[in-house]
Amino acid sequence: MKVVVYSHDADTRAEMRLAIGARPAPDAPDAEIIEVATSPALFRLLDAGGVDVMVLDGEAQPSGGMGVSRQAKDEIYNCPPALLVIGRADDRWLATWSKADAVISHPIDPVALARELAALMRARATSTTGAVTAGTGSATAGPAHTAPAITAQ
Repeated sequence: MKVVVYSHDADTRAEMRLAIGARPAPDAPDAEIIEVATSPALFRLLDAGGVDVMVLDGEAQPSGGMGVSRQAKDEIYNCPPALLVIGRADDRWLATWSKADAVISHPIDPVALARELAALMRARATSTTGAVTAGTGSATAGPAHTAPAITAQ
């Protein structure tokens, strides 16, 4: 499953990549990680299709992950789910505005990131194939209009 990791900061992308690993959970699909540092690069990938899940840094510059998530959800047909990493837990209301499907906050907790990403991957696998393709995970698709779950550190 193709997972796009977006941040202008190479260290943040590395933290995300390490938290995801080859597979974020035993019952989740394998992750093929694609790193991007700019929003134009991200939108080229989304326009081309084939992206399954996005992990977006809300603190990215000059285009933050919240705005990128909102734009993608508004403009990309069948937009992949977005896991947003926000700067502070108090920014949850902005994450709701961004239409993110799941939220964690900085500093990145590798366990929380892997758990939230695995849930999104399971849901995506179910929505594209009609059944969970790896293991027997409990797939739940969160509609974009509801407040996303947040993991506070």
